[in-house]
Amino acid sequence: VWKTPIHDKGWSSPVIRGDQIWMTTALATGKEFFAVCVDRKSGKIVHDIKVFTEEKPAFCHEYNSYASPTPIIENDRVYVHFGAHGTACLDTTSGKILWEQRELKCDHFRGPGSSPFLYGNLIILTFDGFDVQYLAALDKNTGKTVWRKDRGIKYPNSNGDLRKAYSTPSILKVAGKDQLVSPSAEATISYDPLTGDENWRITHGGMNAAGKPVFGHDLMFLTSGHTAQLIAVKQGGKGELAKDQIAWKWGRNVPSRPSLLLVDDLLYFVDDAGVGACLEAKTGKQLWTERLGGRTCASPVYANGMIYVFDEDGKGTVIATGPEFKKVATNQLNAGCMASPAIAGDQLFVRTKTHLYCIGTQK
Repeated sequence: VWKTPIHDKGWSSPVIRGDQIWMTTALATGKEFFAVCVDRKSGKIVHDIKVFTEEKPAFCHEYNSYASPTPIIENDRVYVHFGAHGTACLDTTSGKILWEQRELKCDHFRGPGSSPFLYGNLIILTFDGFDVQYLAALDKNTGKTVWRKDRGIKYPNSNGDLRKAYSTPSILKVAGKDQLVSPSAEATISYDPLTGDENWRITHGGMNAAGKPVFGHDLMFLTSGHTAQLIAVKQGGKGELAKDQIAWKWGRNVPSRPSLLLVDDLLYFVDDAGVGACLEAKTGKQLWTERLGGRTCASPVYANGMIYVFDEDGKGTVIATGPEFKKVATNQLNAGCMASPAIAGDQLFVRTKTHLYCIGTQK
């Protein structure tokens, strides 16, 4: 329908409300950070706001960006997050910065990656750094810190490279109560989202964990990052979970960056090399594995019986859900995707390294 260039470098996914699409970007040097709003109907830039400047930004690996965390949008507010470089709340109509929070720090070592998470009046942030590892909750109206909780994980050694992670939490409801399930290097921990009090943890090893937890069939599906383990954990545990809480494990073609996708009874995923797989969610039985594309960072998304996968070379692959592999279409964009696509109505919004695309029916 349209394509719009987005300046500089940012791997954050687009977020949509009404006719507005927001995302973040930053100078490749990390000295300036921006929030960009695009009109959903026309693709025109509505706001391009410099949120922060940084004289001496921390190092960011070329593979990552200084604007990788995805924003949150609700009502007339958008919350943008740049890891330890700062978090801010903007008015979506005027673009005015309503508050900013720049006190929470860590050494991301390779740049920021964890996205903010909204729960009621709280914005929950993940700081799994090379040096320190903790979660913090901000008051969404003021940006003030409400609680902070150190991970307290027993790491196998003092190597900070084995302690960093880039995950975003998910909410699991158990016995009518919400739990914030947050993967990290070496372990996944469940917190009370209102207080930061711990419910349980499971030690599974790993580093650089990035995928969101997925829930279904009374199981929690977790990935361990670069040790490439997928584990299905029984829901309902407390304290330090024992090995008998693990229903099954899988160790082939497990992604370290793209998140899992659960549709009905089947679990789909695409590994970093572009190989897709489908397992029975309840048992872990493999139903198919197929190469979908090249190197892949973006998470697959689901809509209307189809799964959409975009790789780092710009190849888009569409497959039908089901126990048998069925490729529906492939398409090529001019630049590759690091951000996961967004879906609104019958349109797909795909951010490449250079542009934002609206794909669908012309309204």
